[in-house]
Amino acid sequence: MKKILLAATILISFSSSSQTVFGYWYGSANVDVKTAASNYLVELVLQPEKGSVKGILNYYFKNIYRSLRVEGKYNKVTRKLILTDIPMTFYGSKTSFEIDCIMDLHAILRVAKTGSTLTGQFIAMPDYKYTCAEINFKLTLDAGGSKKDSVLRAIRQFKETYQLWELPAENKVVAVPKGSFKQKKVVVDTVVENQFKERENIISDEIEVESDSIKVDFYDNGVVDGDSISVFFNKQLIAISKRLSTKSVHFNILLDSLQDVNELSMFADNLGSIPPNTALMVIDDGKNKFNIRISSNLEKNATIKIKRKKKTIKVK
Repeated sequence: MKKILLAATILISFSSSSQTVFGYWYGSANVDVKTAASNYLVELVLQPEKGSVKGILNYYFKNIYRSLRVEGKYNKVTRKLILTDIPMTFYGSKTSFEIDCIMDLHAILRVAKTGSTLTGQFIAMPDYKYTCAEINFKLTLDAGGSKKDSVLRAIRQFKETYQLWELPAENKVVAVPKGSFKQKKVVVDTVVENQFKERENIISDEIEVESDSIKVDFYDNGVVDGDSISVFFNKQLIAISKRLSTKSVHFNILLDSLQDVNELSMFADNLGSIPPNTALMVIDDGKNKFNIRISSNLEKNATIKIKRKKKTIKVK
């Protein structure tokens, strides 16, 4: 009898905890019009309270990143979540300007053995309904990353962010002869350069490549939490304030043949909502791919040493 009661208690406890929308949710959202190919990369951090729910909505759209505080209600019986008055960038906006659609988020919590999801739509408020199309989304719970301390810290340390990026003239690709490898010019930012020198360089890995040039991609390693990085190659700044997400931050790099070892370093501009600043770095030399997980903070830079593999000479 005791075993039955214990099993029932565990089942009720599990069922009750599975009804909550607490935690980190991530996924994509798509505009509900046939002519649009625009979509949004979305992350939602939620903390339910008595009679309400609050949190943070982060999303990427084209060259725009926004981080917003959100509030609303969650009904445990119907499993319906409603967040109100959210400024979503209009899907028809061009990269040089943006228009906001004020929308409400309507979602239904679905719980399964494979994981929990929030499925629903961003729905325009009455003043915007004839202009702003519905945005359908499906978000998945990051069960492993949804720790209470992490969620509460993210909400407590929240700072509203709005960024519209344009490629600086100093960072444009240099014109080179046809068929040559493209190398970016060095970016100048004395503040970041000085901070880079002040921090300790930690060697995260050493690799040998078989080419004079490499392709490098940075991704957020885990939850997309607003991590921003700058990148140094042989201690020279080549990119500044790049947001990490599930979409790669890409570089084509020509190795310096006069150096025995080239160095690629990740400088943390911030720590995101979940310290430290972590990334997955993928290096491709045309023959091999190296998947390297690196971590940096406000005291240390993560550095990868890259050696050119020596060619073997066959003796006849």
